[in-house]
Amino acid sequence: MKKYQIILTAMLCVASFAKAQRLPLDSVLARVRTNPALMAYDAKASAQEAYATGAKSLDAPKVSAGQYQVPYQLSPNGGAFMIQAEQMFTNPAKLKAKEDYMKGLSKVTATDKNYLKNQLIAQAKQYYYERVVLEKKLALLQHTQDLLEYMLKDANIRLTYGKEKLPNIYKAKAELFELDNTREQLNNEISQKNIMLNTLMNREKQAVFLVDTIYVLKEYETIITDTATLANARSDIKGINRNIDLQQLNAQMEYAKRKPDFGIQAGHMQSYGGMANQYLLMGSVTIPIVPWASKEYKANLKGIRYELEELQQKKLDILNQAQGQLAGMRTDMSSKKRQLKNYEQNIIPALQNGYKTALLAYDQNTGDLPSVLDGIKSLQLIRMEALDRLQELLTLQVAYERENESN
Repeated sequence: MKKYQIILTAMLCVASFAKAQRLPLDSVLARVRTNPALMAYDAKASAQEAYATGAKSLDAPKVSAGQYQVPYQLSPNGGAFMIQAEQMFTNPAKLKAKEDYMKGLSKVTATDKNYLKNQLIAQAKQYYYERVVLEKKLALLQHTQDLLEYMLKDANIRLTYGKEKLPNIYKAKAELFELDNTREQLNNEISQKNIMLNTLMNREKQAVFLVDTIYVLKEYETIITDTATLANARSDIKGINRNIDLQQLNAQMEYAKRKPDFGIQAGHMQSYGGMANQYLLMGSVTIPIVPWASKEYKANLKGIRYELEELQQKKLDILNQAQGQLAGMRTDMSSKKRQLKNYEQNIIPALQNGYKTALLAYDQNTGDLPSVLDGIKSLQLIRMEALDRLQELLTLQVAYERENESN
């Protein structure tokens, strides 16, 4: 019964993968660009733009009514009943500065969104390439399994004729079973990468999909990036520039506080005791340049100057750090490519020749099975190491594109 359950489970897994959708890297990245976290920034920017439309609003008018200079008598013959209205008019320069500042907030949000998008795309690329390398490791594992099964079958035939030893048979079986653990670990890592990619794409977390195992190694190690190119490409630098613009708009808003506001006050008095009706009509103006009123915006302007200096220095630091990191990555990529070339042209062919020599000797009854098994295992391990170097190279490539924002 247990055997049939295993077979049924295997058939269901095969069926699910047969129906699985193949998603190339471009399709994955397109879905990541609609991640809810990015859509939240769009909503935030829209909210800030909506708030900016009300930036030029004036204060509400004030209306009042009541007795005015009426004596304490039941039947007064003096004073009046007054109706009064007041309206303050904020200086148009202040309103314009406030509107410009609030509009600048949405531009900062847009650059923050682009920064997050670059990070999410880099994560998606990293998980995708890790999944690609894992698939290649699974294929290598299957190739090793085929070799071991062939050798085990051959050894069993030899055993019946007394030309093979039983301990060697068990050694071959143990190495074959060891592949099951390695395969289980690889399948677990593939499932983890699937979950991470599905999360970034905002899909069902357990949804199964296939990846395109074709990859392209870029020649980034031959490129020299200057600060001007980096400043034009990186969203965090653009974000700092937008924050610099925002602080300058903030300074204009603070400087506009020097300008006076105006007001008007009108009232009508219905007099008691036959007195003539009267009216009130007055204008007002604020005087913000007096020392006790100007202290605040002068301090704010001084603080903004320091914040602008901080942002400029932060931008220089990011560019300096980025140039150093990119230079280090280019050196590392060159080294990894030389290592991969050495694996492909020298190490792996040498081990293949060693395995073939051991196999030939075994076929001619001049060698033993452990030597062939060691050759198979050594070849598998070194190919796994080569795939590890490939993964490191792809990881460097993703990191380079994240730093340079060449998505």
